Amino acid sequence: MKYIARILTTALFVAFFGSASAAVAVKAGPRKGRILELENQQAEFFIEKDRSISIAFFDVAMKSQAAVDQVVTVIAEVPGGKVKLEFEKKGEFLVSKMPLPEGGNYTIVVQVKTSAEAKSINFRVPFNMVICKECGNPEYACTCDH
Repeated sequence: MKYIARILTTALFVAFFGSASAAVAVKAGPRKGRILELENQQAEFFIEKDRSISIAFFDVAMKSQAAVDQVVTVIAEVPGGKVKLEFEKKGEFLVSKMPLPEGGNYTIVVQVKTSAEAKSINFRVPFNMVICKECGNPEYACTCDH
């Protein structure tokens, strides 16, 4: 009996705290892209209509900053394998040199370095371009709690 109670207690603990710690609030940026929290700044991950990706940078007060020393790499984990996208500076943004692969509902790994010497910060973004009916953002940047 004690064994079953211990298993149930452990299962409830993992279910409650595991799901609570996994839930990360998603923030959307000015262009309705997904905000990525960095050290002393933020980046807005935005998928354009042509499936290219643009990254805008902001300070902690969400004041726009030009992309200067930041380095971004994206890996699209499509069912047939992984596709690496590299970025170049265009105006104030970093923009992918090629579009995301066809299809949808796969994971995009975004690696951001705030400078060439900095350690990479990784983000996993579920790729889904369907517009959320509640918040009006694409699902990859949905701020709703569903």
